[in-house]
Amino acid sequence: MTRLFSPLTLRDISVRNRLWVAPMCQYSAVDGVPQEWHHTHLAQFASGGAGLVIAEATAVSPEGRISPEDTGLWNDGQRDAWAPIVAAIRGRGAVAAVQLAHAGRKASTWSPFSGRRGSVTAADGGWRTAAPSAIAFDGYAQPVALDADGIDRVVGDFAAAARRAVAAGFQVLEIHAAHGYLLHQFLSPLSNARDDEYGGSLENRARLLLRVVTAVADAAPGVPLLVRFSATDWADGGWDAAQTATVAGWAAERGADFFDISSGGLVAHQRVTTGPGYQVALAAQVRRDAGVPVSAVGMIDDAAHAERVLTAGDADVVMAAREWLRDPHFGLRAAAELGADIDYWPVQYVRARRV
Repeated sequence: MTRLFSPLTLRDISVRNRLWVAPMCQYSAVDGVPQEWHHTHLAQFASGGAGLVIAEATAVSPEGRISPEDTGLWNDGQRDAWAPIVAAIRGRGAVAAVQLAHAGRKASTWSPFSGRRGSVTAADGGWRTAAPSAIAFDGYAQPVALDADGIDRVVGDFAAAARRAVAAGFQVLEIHAAHGYLLHQFLSPLSNARDDEYGGSLENRARLLLRVVTAVADAAPGVPLLVRFSATDWADGGWDAAQTATVAGWAAERGADFFDISSGGLVAHQRVTTGPGYQVALAAQVRRDAGVPVSAVGMIDDAAHAERVLTAGDADVVMAAREWLRDPHFGLRAAAELGADIDYWPVQYVRARRV
């Protein structure tokens, strides 16, 4: 058995392999409610051999949406709409997860399909955004700095969304603290200029994330909990892998089980050097320095590369996004390429299996 197609256990959940689907925004919801598109989009990855399928960044409150077309879990109608989608993922043998998110100063923006960029105005259905400090993302509207009550509401919203996610059948939860969204905004000194207990020192900047981790763990006891980090801002003076490793250790002490390592997204002036596996070293550093399990993501597009990442000890799991869009049966193909003997080919597709 290859490393990529060996199982992994998250608390009481057994995941059939280590090739997972990263969350990918579809900008296709209506009032936060997932649609038939989401059902087909996510279920196909389970049929295609994924171990774990993470549904897209799903807002914990209306104002936490990236765009008006984002999915949500702030009301029971959204919970009920997610339930059959979750059942379809699980019914095809994969583990169903959801990423809980708040976009902060990067909320209320036009979707990529609109042909427009920047913030959506109130006249067009947008809303006032909130952030740790009244510092705008370049080209977006200026946010309002959250006060103590607003911070408490964010924590409560994450906990309430976690309860709804579990009620919908999701087996794993992920907290989104990456890509320049609210929790990442609190972590990075480039976006957090507060002078209270949520700003300044690393302990203070991490305070909101750690409160959210604790609240979600308490709201969903026993449910495996992932945290997604951007391990660097790719900008001078910003968040970096050393700080990520420290905070990952603190989060693990509060109930987080696994860490999904990505990068960037906080500032428009980031300078990213890309290439196959360009974020793997970040995952490896967090894994080594914090002593926690991690996933690697970022242009890992073929089975052999994914296997090398795991056998080198750089990560415990490989996540992919665009490759799953190009080939929703990436898992089945990867198993065939590595010669892994898996028993979860859909019976309807077995005749296409190369032997």
